Amino acid sequence: MPSTQEEWQTISDKFQEIWNFPHCIGAIDGKLVVLQAPINTGSDLYNYKSQFSIVLLALVDAEYNFLLVDVGCKGRISDGGVFKNCILYKQIETQKLNLPKPTIIEELSTELPFFFLGDAAFPLSEHIMKPYSGIHPNGSTKRIFNYRLSRARRVVENAFGILSNVFRVLRKPMLLQPETAQLVVMATVCLHNFLRNSHTSRDYYTPPTAFDIEINGETRPGDWRQDQNEQISVLPLKSVARRNKVTAEKVRDNLANYFCTSGALHWQDKYT
Repeated sequence: MPSTQEEWQTISDKFQEIWNFPHCIGAIDGKLVVLQAPINTGSDLYNYKSQFSIVLLALVDAEYNFLLVDVGCKGRISDGGVFKNCILYKQIETQKLNLPKPTIIEELSTELPFFFLGDAAFPLSEHIMKPYSGIHPNGSTKRIFNYRLSRARRVVENAFGILSNVFRVLRKPMLLQPETAQLVVMATVCLHNFLRNSHTSRDYYTPPTAFDIEINGETRPGDWRQDQNEQISVLPLKSVARRNKVTAEKVRDNLANYFCTSGALHWQDKYT
């Protein structure tokens, strides 16, 4: 995890450079890691898909590296519930992350905070941006915002995909107790970062075709997606509807307007 404003700013600069999303300091998501009926666990690990599982919650940077991982939460809890019990949420609430101060983005006249990108399961706040709910007309401001957010959040989806595609222990339900499964999952995450950060192993572990590739908005699916039909262990979490905060909605509206004006991509209308 970054500990200084400069380190957070470096992550934000990468998201702007690679994914054209300003002030983003990480993409967050959660997955269910399925277990084979652990003994003496009752219904605590029983999830909405009628399986036993623990939760893997992860924060990923713009280059597919894990910044923070929380693994071991009971599978019956949703994305947002897991998030509210992890150290990242507590540090956000107590303002201990040492994030950069809000700044003005190009032509916007209001200051915007730095934030993480989540899906519909997470609570909207000044430091968590998520998509607008519902279906919106083609080319509308809300639809363009949702497209731009999902485009930047692709990093965490790809990180999970590569992880489960390479480390086959994650492809089938684990015949392990929750505590042991937690150690196994954490080991795969550490190995992922190690292999990604080593120049001698990066191209072998994640060759150029491993991740989704985008050219002028057109996406070519990464190799890991071809094996998703066999994936029965690392599954999406359940979403829960929540009431949004007014100040957070204003931040999201300002971003949406930015993506339709000075921050627009010339090909975005084609894909929204």
